[in-house]
Amino acid sequence: MQLKETFERVKRASKNLALLSDKQRNEILNAVADAIINNKTRILEANTKDLAKMSKENPLYDRLQLTDSRLEGIAADMRNVATLPSPLGHVTKQKTLSNGLRLCRVSVPFGVIGMIYEARPNVTFDVFSLCFKSGNACVLKGGKDADCSNREEVALIHEILEKYDVNPDVVVLLPATHEATGEMLNAVGYVDLCIPRGGRKLIDFVRDTARIPVIETGAGVVNTYFDKDGDLEMGKAIINNAKTRRVSVCNALDCLLIHESRLPDLPALCEKMAEKNVIIYADEKAFTALNGKYPYLEHATAENFGTEFMDYKMAIKTIGSLNEALAHIDEYGSGHSEAIVTMNKDTAHKFQAHVDAACVYWNAPTSFTDGAQFGLGAEIGISTQKLGPRGPMALEEICTYKWLIEGEGQTRP
Repeated sequence: MQLKETFERVKRASKNLALLSDKQRNEILNAVADAIINNKTRILEANTKDLAKMSKENPLYDRLQLTDSRLEGIAADMRNVATLPSPLGHVTKQKTLSNGLRLCRVSVPFGVIGMIYEARPNVTFDVFSLCFKSGNACVLKGGKDADCSNREEVALIHEILEKYDVNPDVVVLLPATHEATGEMLNAVGYVDLCIPRGGRKLIDFVRDTARIPVIETGAGVVNTYFDKDGDLEMGKAIINNAKTRRVSVCNALDCLLIHESRLPDLPALCEKMAEKNVIIYADEKAFTALNGKYPYLEHATAENFGTEFMDYKMAIKTIGSLNEALAHIDEYGSGHSEAIVTMNKDTAHKFQAHVDAACVYWNAPTSFTDGAQFGLGAEIGISTQKLGPRGPMALEEICTYKWLIEGEGQTRP
């Protein structure tokens, strides 16, 4: 294993993180946040090199791009993480047995967290802040598309860590190669947990290949159902925000389900999306309702439903009932985020009870599926699995626990 020495260094460094107080961790996180702002030019120059290698037409371009405002947001999220209570040392269960043994279950770090991600340089800072705050070292494996950005960011983090006499090996960026991915996934005894963030191809590869524990952050095939009792103005705002706020993110809307009785309202529901040149793939009934009233209209094919577009594209499916909408989501949803727009409480409650997804919205856009928006400071990923964390994962979700047992010489019969 070519990277064994690297993994060994990170494992050793992770042990020393436990010696830092929460106050020290917070001071360092704030120092890194300041460094991000003070070195924006340096980071953006590296990001420009990455952007120059990618077509602006690529759906990942938006995810790859850093700007002044995005760096300010990243720094603000890091400062938010520093203000959050430490997730460590929490007593989650306590009891005294009949034999006098005192049991205490307390939260602790995983140790070393491996992160595999694609063209998302913001993830480098987000993962560092959450791992560092929770006492975890991190091994980062970014994609080649963002390698210049990631390396500049990690170099900046290392400078601050060294300034505070913290071993920089608590955060390491691996080479942007497939071989490095394979080595991380086989780093048994060194990497305690792997979290992949990316498209379906990456997620499937990690799940099928890893010999270390994995928390799956699935692809986001997102639906919104506009019910027969949906408010038109509310629906227009929710659908537009969910689709066009940022099309390249996993919580962006992919398919609008509309009750057939509301087809006359479909042109109004879609009109603002025309300003962003959103291509709509509509089924026959929806196509008829939009024909001549929406400029970027195409006939839907079976492949359009269940597709994560990550682009200015959206499918529309006409629905005859709530049960039909639920069946569609069961078949095509990815378990990420789903939404309903309705003023009928009973319908909304049935929708939320039935839909099997990490986040289920009523009269709000799926664009809110985000760790910072949930008040978690930042996120390390959005889990779509059911074993362990589900939804946005932040500090608590990247901690485990151990049992502490106190006795007075008891022996087991």
